[in-house]
Amino acid sequence: MSALEANFDGLIGPTHNYAGLSYGNIASSSNALSVSNPKEAARQGLRKMSHLAGLGLMQGVLPPHQRPHLPTLRHLGFSGKRQKIIEDVSKEAPELLRNVYAASAMWTANAATLSPSADTRDGRVHFTPANLASMFHRSIEADTTAAVLNRIFADDRHFARHPPLPGGVHMGDEGAANHNRLCAGYADKGIEIFVYGKKAFDKGLGPKKFPARQSYEASRAIARLHGLDPEKTFFIQQNPDAIDGGAFHNDVVAVANRNVLFFHQQAFADTAGLKERLANRLPDFHFIEVSADAVPLADAVKSYLFNSQLLDVPGRDGMTLILPLESRETDSTRLYLEDLQSSAGPVSDVEFLDVRQSMRNGGGPACLRLRVVLTEPEQAALGGNVILTDKLFGELDDWIERHYRDRLAAEDFADPALMEESFAALDELTRILDLGALYDFQR
Repeated sequence: MSALEANFDGLIGPTHNYAGLSYGNIASSSNALSVSNPKEAARQGLRKMSHLAGLGLMQGVLPPHQRPHLPTLRHLGFSGKRQKIIEDVSKEAPELLRNVYAASAMWTANAATLSPSADTRDGRVHFTPANLASMFHRSIEADTTAAVLNRIFADDRHFARHPPLPGGVHMGDEGAANHNRLCAGYADKGIEIFVYGKKAFDKGLGPKKFPARQSYEASRAIARLHGLDPEKTFFIQQNPDAIDGGAFHNDVVAVANRNVLFFHQQAFADTAGLKERLANRLPDFHFIEVSADAVPLADAVKSYLFNSQLLDVPGRDGMTLILPLESRETDSTRLYLEDLQSSAGPVSDVEFLDVRQSMRNGGGPACLRLRVVLTEPEQAALGGNVILTDKLFGELDDWIERHYRDRLAAEDFADPALMEESFAALDELTRILDLGALYDFQR
């Protein structure tokens, strides 16, 4: 049975801002409290989706989450009408507003971990929404993520949807940003690689400066839930130096597609061991290891060279890398990519897209997408109006124009008008995407 890899991108929400909430994410911290442009951010993300759809790839859209997230504020003791809640929080606990207004659900690489039906014991696609327990502003995303996945991937014949893992940081799960899959072809049984930052119950090797967000224990739990073959499931530790250097997720220093693993020399704690384990598992396997001499770790983090999308584009002989403009503007990565493209390796095409609004918050092209391998029957079973077409692109572009601000600063969170604008936009969006009443304010 044939299969393809679809990309489901998070549509950047109307409260996109630079709150600097993500400790360990250098771009997020360095741009904290600067003024954002939500309209431009959403259009950059939508243009990226349109570009990939134009290349002949299946491109899905995932909606933003309700922001501000009033259920969190009510759970923390604030009550009354929603306008009053915002006013009270702005006076009593303004730091909470930055968290409940965060548009971080746009980075759908963190939305969930999924295993294609070819890899699972019961032959269904399995999803586990990430609990994102390491950061408060992201930990409030899991319930909405689960609701979205339940609407789009609702058919129990083809899809198995698990609840987020319990257990706080001990079972800290950051989703597909720490997960890669290698295979001969998308429909073939693959090797799933879970990359963890720490062992929660074994205080061994770990970063010294920044937190290790993904736990070994969480990765093992997801593999069990998804019914994966232990012989084809690897658990690899991320290099603690990479985490301390700003690679808060493994997708900042590594990306895979089919039989290619593209990664920085300092990505893994035991690169030699990983190579040895993988070498005999796939025919015609390619390691593309970038040395620290060619691209220093700091440049890899600044440019997001590896937070790229490595794709099979119909009609092209080799694979294509979709990169942020920053990879072209950083000397070491530009020179490396020129050499890569001129070589006889598996990557033949390199393209650069403008996602600067996301990049300033520490999210590149790969952060913005969740990869979903689907067979033809699984594609036919999708719910909602979420696969990008020219018609849907036009509707979403018009929706952004009518609902989004072109300037947003931290002091705007205290104005209930921003909340009402956001809720009106999301209410209309659920009708466009045919997803029903997803949000708390709609019920």
